[in-house]
Amino acid sequence: MADEGANKAESGGKNPLLTIVLILNIVMMGAIAFFQFETHKKLTTQPSMQDIVKAEMKKAAGDDDQKSETGEAKEQSGKLFPLDGFTANLAQGDGPRRFIRLNAVLKLSSEAKEEEYKARKPQIRDAIISILNAKRPQDLLKVQGKEYLKEEIKSSINTFLVEGKVLDVYYVGFQIN
Repeated sequence: MADEGANKAESGGKNPLLTIVLILNIVMMGAIAFFQFETHKKLTTQPSMQDIVKAEMKKAAGDDDQKSETGEAKEQSGKLFPLDGFTANLAQGDGPRRFIRLNAVLKLSSEAKEEEYKARKPQIRDAIISILNAKRPQDLLKVQGKEYLKEEIKSSINTFLVEGKVLDVYYVGFQIN
């Protein structure tokens, strides 16, 4: 009789506590997976910052998109204002510290005044440096990243210009080290 009890213990009898913990673990993993999936669905339905900026630029440029009678887009006239060169640190990625050297020219609308441009030059430089500091090198190496940077610079500068607005940004020099 004593031998029968020893054989049951050696044969690995069922432990109800282990079964309960295992079932609880499976249920918790399922709940976590469900909540992660729901969060991912919610985040993918929200528009990205890039989409918002593009939509705002299209809305703001709605008046600017003039078409001639033949249906061709007209070239907007404007004044060109060169910016001094920029050297700014880029956002830290996985690799070593990187920086950007940028030379650009702003095309301002014809009603823009040179006095305002000169008075706002520190604000313009600060806005551009702040934008550049938030960018990662891999974002700016792509063509879409450079175009998006132009749109971001235009919208940022247009927020504080009173007379006229920035129509375009031209890169004269663009180097990432």
